[in-house]
Amino acid sequence: MKTELIIRSNSSDIDFALLKDGKLVELHKETLDNNFSVGDIFLAKVKKTLSGLNASFVNVGSEKDAFLHYHDLGPQLSSLQKFTHQVTSGKRRDYTLKNFKFDKDINKHGKIDDVIKGGQNLLVQVVKEPISTKGPRISSELSIAGRYLVLVPFSDRVSVSQKISNNKEKERLKRLAQSIKPKGFGVILRTVAQDIKVAELDRDLQNSLQRWINMCKQLPRAKAPQKVLSELNRASSILRDIFDESFTSIVTDDATLHQEILDYLERIAPEKKSMAKHYKSRVPIFDFYGIERQIKAAFGRTVSMRKGAYLVIEHTEAMHVIDVNSGNRSNRANSQADTALEVNMIAATEIARQLQLRDMGGIIVVDFIDMHVAAHRKKLYEHLKDAMKSSRTKHKILPPSKFGLIQITRQRVRPERNIKTQEENPNKNGEVEAPIVLIEQIEARLKKVMEDNPSGIALHVHSFVASYLTCGLKSIQMKWFFKYRKWITVISRDAYPYLKFEFFDKNDEIIR
Repeated sequence: MKTELIIRSNSSDIDFALLKDGKLVELHKETLDNNFSVGDIFLAKVKKTLSGLNASFVNVGSEKDAFLHYHDLGPQLSSLQKFTHQVTSGKRRDYTLKNFKFDKDINKHGKIDDVIKGGQNLLVQVVKEPISTKGPRISSELSIAGRYLVLVPFSDRVSVSQKISNNKEKERLKRLAQSIKPKGFGVILRTVAQDIKVAELDRDLQNSLQRWINMCKQLPRAKAPQKVLSELNRASSILRDIFDESFTSIVTDDATLHQEILDYLERIAPEKKSMAKHYKSRVPIFDFYGIERQIKAAFGRTVSMRKGAYLVIEHTEAMHVIDVNSGNRSNRANSQADTALEVNMIAATEIARQLQLRDMGGIIVVDFIDMHVAAHRKKLYEHLKDAMKSSRTKHKILPPSKFGLIQITRQRVRPERNIKTQEENPNKNGEVEAPIVLIEQIEARLKKVMEDNPSGIALHVHSFVASYLTCGLKSIQMKWFFKYRKWITVISRDAYPYLKFEFFDKNDEIIR
């Protein structure tokens, strides 16, 4: 399988598109002013405790206070508090935990009022970004994620990803982790650690340990609420989580991001640096790789699939509902039962992709086409579980109910990816200008543009309009060439509404 990561940058945010064999499977956005990413660690201030909820609200600098439940405090809260106090007061300068005396674990079923009080400072980590009207969800069980392992302070436990099924490999990784882990730290081996040698594991562990030490150095000068450790930039964190042998290229249209990717690959896989490419064409990067068109097709209320089948995806306040329809599919199967199974199997694969693509979280209810054969229901259930194996987000799938519904719960850690695919109806007033009127508007603007910018002009228009302008030997584009003695490049933009057009100069700046 060929895997490509395409990165588009603009002034306010960065979009990441993951393609597998040319098909869009993940889409992420990093907003440059996002101060509360999953993994960030803050020196925060407890505002108040709520004994009824056994939780507290904590000030991390967000517009809405963060929520901290008792079960998210972690058993070693007392040790964390003692260590934080010693470091912030300047009494401790050794930031490793080899000479640190641990306190007793807190009671698993205790009360929050007994362990933290309003006004005190506390080290916390963001586990869920602010969503809608809710502030961040946080935990004081800290962890620092690396490429192959996760470093867990104030722990002694070594565990291995459940996705590694080979028992011998699990035991090998546990032995290696025990031999290299520093005292006072636990280690979680990630799935990508499979078959990795001890030298690479140790290098990754030392990088995470250094990040912990650098964070501790900030604490004596920090004033709550303040971020003391940032998660890696989005490009590096995505590569850390998904980079594997199937990757064939990482392409970005931003020179700075390209250098960051090269630096990160230099650390984790120097032999793969050549796959990082800087895209410089005038055609927008998402249009060149067909991503805009896939976004338009994948994020609507109705999603088309192979053989005429389609999904209808509805969002309610409480859950997401997905309806599977066979559509106008011709029946070539031996029976109605076989037809239902075939369509449901296609739908299950697409549903797994949609959940990952849209980052849908919470409760998802899927209404598959009714199946009356028990073996078919079991086959569908196993296929759906298998299709969602690659998802890095925690999820649970229940077997089909008596009504033929399958329920899925999927962890929500950041706002759902929601893209508007419908455009304003240009015919809402009963009439719309004929296409030739739009061409006249373009030509009227072009005359002025050519006067001020004699060369290197590019016209960006909707793909339908671009086809109209460039069709045939006697196209309008060719007529412009003979009229102005200059070539006007026409670039198709799938993301544009039908009636939108923009001119760009030779530096790819919009001509206002």
